[in-house]
Amino acid sequence: MKLHLKVWRQKNADDKGKMVSYEADNVNEHMSFLEMLDVVNEGLISKGDEPIAFDHDCREGICGMCSMVINGVPHGPERGTTTCQLHMRKFNDGDTVYIEPWRAKAFPVVKDLVVDRSAFDRVIQAGGYVSVNTGGAPDGNALPISKVNADLSMDAATCIGCGACVAACKNASAMLFVSAKVSHLALLPQGQVEKKERVRKMVAAMDKEGFGNCTNQYECEAACPKEISVNFITRLNREFIAS
Repeated sequence: MKLHLKVWRQKNADDKGKMVSYEADNVNEHMSFLEMLDVVNEGLISKGDEPIAFDHDCREGICGMCSMVINGVPHGPERGTTTCQLHMRKFNDGDTVYIEPWRAKAFPVVKDLVVDRSAFDRVIQAGGYVSVNTGGAPDGNALPISKVNADLSMDAATCIGCGACVAACKNASAMLFVSAKVSHLALLPQGQVEKKERVRKMVAAMDKEGFGNCTNQYECEAACPKEISVNFITRLNREFIAS
């Protein structure tokens, strides 16, 4: 398989940046998208050119590091999939593939496809934790939790903080991310004590970082590799109003 790549290249945060064309030859359909970029980079290095900088870590769909927009879609065309789990069989021989970084004021470009997502870290530091003393580890059945709340909490906790929701939203809103982090704690007994303070602090931190507002168009849910529901945004709004 041969692909025509259009890749965003930007030397640093101050550089204007531009799309640069590359040819990816002998692409195996069983390669992951990142493995394809590895091969392209090996070719660039062998010619003495600067390799394409991109984020990656676990390559198992867990860490959320593989953040890039592929043909206008965060993480690429396959729903519920991170970039590292996207395989080249989703593309056809001769396709032109556009590869860009996340586009958001709160996620400034560091180099090429790498963006600074430390804004998410600061939102979590503002209140995305349980700080009260909950004692030693109790027996698993000592704290009765309804199955509904347990399931909802686990659904929210699947958020890997990749930022696809921000990249997909025309307003660069972080509401899906923040709502997932607020909900997975507020739904459990251990998180109830601080839930009002938590939601106030995390929403304030989100606004301070420059993320946009939610206008309920659901791009975030469609782009989320863990398919987190926008219903958590409704829960966040209720928590915030009640605080």
